[in-house]
Amino acid sequence: MSEVLVVAGPGVVADPGLLAEVAEREFAALGVRGELVHARDPAHLRSLVIGGTVVLPGPSAEARDLIGRPLGPVVWVDIERADGVTTGEGATHLHGRGVGGLAWGIRHAVHRTRHPSRRVSYGPSPEQWGDLYVPAGAAHAPVVALVHGGYWRSIWAADIMEPLCADLLGRGLAVWNLEYRRPDLHGWHATTTDVAAGLAALATPALQDAATGGEAAPGGGAGAFGGDSPLDLRRVVVAGHSAGAQLALRAVADGARVALAVSLAGVLDLVEGDRRWVSSGAVAAALGRRSTQEADPGEETAGVYAGASPLLRLPLGRRQLIVQGAADDLDLVDFSRRYARAAQEAGDDAEYLEMPGDHFAVITPSAPIWQATARAITAALT
Repeated sequence: MSEVLVVAGPGVVADPGLLAEVAEREFAALGVRGELVHARDPAHLRSLVIGGTVVLPGPSAEARDLIGRPLGPVVWVDIERADGVTTGEGATHLHGRGVGGLAWGIRHAVHRTRHPSRRVSYGPSPEQWGDLYVPAGAAHAPVVALVHGGYWRSIWAADIMEPLCADLLGRGLAVWNLEYRRPDLHGWHATTTDVAAGLAALATPALQDAATGGEAAPGGGAGAFGGDSPLDLRRVVVAGHSAGAQLALRAVADGARVALAVSLAGVLDLVEGDRRWVSSGAVAAALGRRSTQEADPGEETAGVYAGASPLLRLPLGRRQLIVQGAADDLDLVDFSRRYARAAQEAGDDAEYLEMPGDHFAVITPSAPIWQATARAITAALT
C-alpha cells in the first residue's frame, strides 16, 4: 500500500488538528502517502468510502449504518468504546482506544495490504478466528502462535500483534495470530476455552486448507496435517504478550503441546496482580470473581486463581522463554523475575531475558529486545 485515505465522519468529537498530527505521524512511520478528509455529511462520507479506507464514522445513525454494509476491507475506527458492532464482510472495527486508535487503524490497513493472510474460523462466534501467515514456498515451516494482550479487555484485539506477524514471516516462520472472546463481554470460561481451541485448531483440516491456499472452512474437524503440509506441527511456539502471556502459559499448563512457550511482559502472578490492583483491578474483573483482597474470598475463588495463574501452575514441563523490558511497569518486572526463578527451581527449562525497553518494546520489531527474542525463538526451532 502506497496511499492511505483517512475519512473523519460528521460529528467526530476530536480536535481536527490532533487527528491530522496522528495521521501524518503514522504515514511517515509507515512510508506511505496519505490524506485525511473530513466528510461534510453522511452522503459525502459514503462517496469517500472504498475498500482499504480508514474511517472514523462518528455518531450519525446514517454514517454508522454504513459499517455493516459490504463496502470491502474498510477499517472502521471508533475512538470511544462501541461494543457489539457488526461490520460488512472483509471490514474491521477497532474501538475504545481513544484518539490513538486512529494510529492503530492506519497500521492495520497498511499491514494487511503488505502482508496478506488467510482468516480461519475455529468456532461460530465472530471473535473465534485466527489469521494464518505462511512463508512463500514454505516446506514444513515451524509455526508461531501469537496471543494478544490488553488486560483481557475487548478494546484490544489481534491487530496489535501484526508487526510481529510480519517480522516472523520474514524469518521464514508461519504465524497463527489468534483472536478470542474476551472475558469482559463473554466471561472467563469463554476466553480460556477459546485460546485452547484456537491452538488446537492448528491440527485441523481448515488450517491445512488455508496453509496450502485452499478455501478455509469455518470450524474445521478433527485430524492432523498430511505429509505435504507446509506447516510443521512438531515445531510450534506459543507467544503471548501481557495478559496474552498468562493465557498462553495457562494453555500450556492445561496440556497444549508446544516446543517453546514465550512470555512477552506477561502478567504471570494473578494473585499478586490482583492484590496490587494492576490496571485498575483488571485481574478480578477478568476472572469474574471477588478480589482476593477481600475478607474470605471463598474456596471457589481461590481455586479459579490457582488454575489461572501461571506461577501457581508450575512446573509446566515445557521449555519457556520469559522476556521482560526493564522499563516496563515495575510489578510486571517483578512478576517475570519471580516466575522465571520459580520455574527454574521447579525443574522447568526456563530462560529469562531482560533488556532495556517498555511494555510495547517486546512487540516492536525494531526494538533490540524483540530482535533478541526472535533470535531465541528461531534457534529453538532449528
